[in-house]
Amino acid sequence: MRILFIGDIVGRSGRTIVIERLPALISEWKLDLVVVNGENAAGGFGITEVIYNELIDAGADAITLGNHAWDQREALVFIERAPRLIRPLNFPKGTPGRGAALVDAKNGKRALVINAMGRIFMDPLDDPFAAVERELAACALKTGADAIVIDGPAGPDSHGGTALGETRDVVRGKALRLAR
Repeated sequence: MRILFIGDIVGRSGRTIVIERLPALISEWKLDLVVVNGENAAGGFGITEVIYNELIDAGADAITLGNHAWDQREALVFIERAPRLIRPLNFPKGTPGRGAALVDAKNGKRALVINAMGRIFMDPLDDPFAAVERELAACALKTGADAIVIDGPAGPDSHGGTALGETRDVVRGKALRLAR
């Protein structure tokens, strides 16, 4: 499966370049799955429903969030009707939205997209390692999904995301881990 992950789309200029160029990249590179991080897409602070729809219309299959997920208050509401908008899995129980989604790829296969946020210099959250392990156990590669992508936003450095790459399934090559 050919996968493109675009990290941290920031503001109008970041959105414009992605929206203008993504359709051609999908075609030229024969991409099967496109995952983008949109937590800073609204002027560096969160995402709006209009921006979410623009990115989906441009060809994004899933959009991940992070610590700026709720900077635009409307995200708390529209995330429930945006099945491909994925907030961190380890946000507290009862948080709107989902931390993982099984997404239909362009080639007809299914990809599990997981988002788990690190905790160093970030808000105190549930254990991202335990949360990812639970999700991987519930939807294993080949039996539950054809591909697994893990976005690990981890603050000022990528140590949290890198450590997520050391979870059992990622080390065994059963998932693709992305550290930002």
